Amino acid sequence: MAESGMSSVDLNAVLLAVEKAAPVEAVEAVTRTIGLSLDALWVSFLVADMSGRALVRLVHVPIGDVPGARRQDEDIAIVLPFDGGPQEQALRAQQVLVEQTGDHFVVRAPVTQRGEAIGLLELALPTAPTPAIVQRVSRAGHTLAFVVIANRRHTDLFEWGQRTTPFTLAAEIQRRLLPASFTCEADSFTLAAWLEPAASIGGDTFDYSLARDLLHLSITDAVGHGVHSALTATLCVSGLRNARRRGGTLLEQAQAANQALIDNPQEKSAFVTGLIGRLDLRTGVLAVVNAGHPVPLLVRNGAALPVALPVNRPFGVLREKTYRATQVELRPGDRLVLLTDGMLERAAAALDLLSRLQHLSGLHPRELVRVLGDLVLDVAGPALPDDACLLVVDWHGGHGDTRHTSGGADPDRASTPHDG
Repeated sequence: MAESGMSSVDLNAVLLAVEKAAPVEAVEAVTRTIGLSLDALWVSFLVADMSGRALVRLVHVPIGDVPGARRQDEDIAIVLPFDGGPQEQALRAQQVLVEQTGDHFVVRAPVTQRGEAIGLLELALPTAPTPAIVQRVSRAGHTLAFVVIANRRHTDLFEWGQRTTPFTLAAEIQRRLLPASFTCEADSFTLAAWLEPAASIGGDTFDYSLARDLLHLSITDAVGHGVHSALTATLCVSGLRNARRRGGTLLEQAQAANQALIDNPQEKSAFVTGLIGRLDLRTGVLAVVNAGHPVPLLVRNGAALPVALPVNRPFGVLREKTYRATQVELRPGDRLVLLTDGMLERAAAALDLLSRLQHLSGLHPRELVRVLGDLVLDVAGPALPDDACLLVVDWHGGHGDTRHTSGGADPDRASTPHDG
């Protein structure tokens, strides 16, 4: 029988292990099954932390403490900051890396689904793995991604492990407004987004949703800081989503967000700026509404330029006046960058974003938003005065073609190991 992923016997064993285990123990049960199927000396899973700058090893230890680790009941989170080593390189480049350590071989495989880097699968083998074994490990990592996605719906364990810094109440509200995955790869596009929160949450959000032939996008910035700003952002994003999920047009979504803020004011003069768009995946034409927001940036043929857009009023300002949309035609190879003013104003203005976008044009959007987040912290941090938010879309064209993937990611789109 030809091998497609793990063998059918192995996949059945994985599914059985998942269903027999509690959600908090599902990953451990699966890694144990994977290890046994490959005669591994040991096997472990490391989850990517929310900052995008470290991996976290989750360990269940009934007694004792681990120096420098966080503890919750009998679970321990050990943070392993990125240092340019093989763990980081395997995740960044989305490649399986093999390293000989003493008398055994450590295999590291990304745990990825649709370009979302969830974490890393590590296992030690007594002999050098053949290409077929390396491929099996890669597919096991892809299988593990689905296990994590399915089970994190039922427990806080993974998110607790990923939170290397505590959240305020405002940050908790803001986090719930963001999509479950910050990265999405498809035939015709690659998308990634990021949020660097201010010391006092500034109410920035991003969102996306993929329909059959449309990609819905939004980036918004609620006025003010703290809980009131987060609640204002909640009304805006919920208004957009509610209209979208009812099948509303782009202009109906804009009007719904506006109405939600006017009908439910959180404080005097509360409003939200934003860009909302619908990308036609068959043509590359983006319909977009600019509600008083910074204009997007377009990287085309190595040059980065602002995209001039007609400006509508922000959401929550006037009840009756209608919104206007405009169109932006994307070409294969284009990169569109939506951002909030935290990427542009005050100390962040020293970043010279247009120059950086040109220099970093070879990075996967997932890596680009991380690098730009680091650069904003370098020039305006470590405690930002305002949220800094990015949403990046690479337009490839070819909607409906067969997507080329390996282990949950398109290897031709991944950054090289030493980019960024």
